[in-house]
Amino acid sequence: AVPDGTRPSPNIWHHTEAYEVENRAFDPDGLVEDAIGSVRDWAGLDVLDLGCGSGFHLRRFAGAARTVTGVEPHPDLRAIAARRTRRLASVTVLEGTAQEVPLPEASVDLVHSRWAYFFGPGCEPGLAEVARLLRPGGVHVVVDNDSSRSTFGGWFARGFPDLPGPEAKRAFWGSVGYRRIPVLTRWSFETRQDLESVVSIELPTPTAREVLADLPGTTLEIDYAVDVWWRRT
Repeated sequence: AVPDGTRPSPNIWHHTEAYEVENRAFDPDGLVEDAIGSVRDWAGLDVLDLGCGSGFHLRRFAGAARTVTGVEPHPDLRAIAARRTRRLASVTVLEGTAQEVPLPEASVDLVHSRWAYFFGPGCEPGLAEVARLLRPGGVHVVVDNDSSRSTFGGWFARGFPDLPGPEAKRAFWGSVGYRRIPVLTRWSFETRQDLESVVSIELPTPTAREVLADLPGTTLEIDYAVDVWWRRT
């Protein structure tokens, strides 16, 4: 069972292996990480990965951070995250939600949220919890899709026409004091099967079939735009 108030993930909860493939394929040049680091270098800091999923990013933060805490509501994913970091004394994995994190007030320096919450109007309880957790000078970074540009952004806009568009998202984040770093990165897959498996978990089935039918069979890379939103306390 997951905690009350949890919003189900449409991809990693049900397609964990394919999502792992996606994590490995996304941003091979480290551009998103560079954007985060340009706002706050996490060396020697206490980091919270809020909605850590299977813990893919925990090891990376642990390479330099003083402590890393992963918070995840889904028990199976939380177990995977704990197993993959079990030899790292600085890493702890806990049950929690964006709006209820089992950590003390003013206990972390950087909160990282990557596709872990359905961002935009309605996520205010999670933002209030982040504000409670951050120390003075701490930073919250949010990595989210930008559907206004890139190949994947176009696919996302086609697949989810009822979700808030980029203008609405930018208006929301501006209204709550966040600043935007646009990043154009890419997926880079080893095989066509890997690409197809990831597209199939990220888009509704009819849209996935359409875009894959139009994509040349030799394609292994897809340009992908994201926004890194950030706010300092």
